[in-house]
Amino acid sequence: MNDSLELNETIQQAVSTYSKNIIRIAFAYVKNVQDAEDIAQDVFVTYMQKRPVFENKEHEKAWLIRIAINKSKNYLKSGWFRTKKTIPDDLSYLPKEEGEVLQAVLQLDPKYRIPLHLFYYEGYSIQEIAAIVQTNSSTIGTRLARGRSLLKIKVGGNGYE
Repeated sequence: MNDSLELNETIQQAVSTYSKNIIRIAFAYVKNVQDAEDIAQDVFVTYMQKRPVFENKEHEKAWLIRIAINKSKNYLKSGWFRTKKTIPDDLSYLPKEEGEVLQAVLQLDPKYRIPLHLFYYEGYSIQEIAAIVQTNSSTIGTRLARGRSLLKIKVGGNGYE
């Protein structure tokens, strides 16, 4: 009984701490808020089922991000995702510049979009991103540089980097 209570508290804490991050990462893949929320829910169900043991909070966060990426990729391959989702048109709730940048980021290929998100929004280093997406550091550095260049072109050289 005590073990179940501890697990419940651990998962509740993880949900409150990481759910927004997980939803944003899933959204970067699927470009739909409701689908991203469903994926985040699946991530936490997996957490509950697998009951992983982590070295520290950063290990826990990296594991959750890896699961979110895998579930997002699986969703995109599934039969439920038959047609290409469109980028939301209404980003009026964001300041004008942020809306333009977000639109541009969401139009990038995931190989650029995900490292940019992890680097700028989640604060991961190039080495940490390489471990999360399971590629080498130089590839991530190149993808970040190319992603920034593509963003500069898409946003019209407004100085966003």
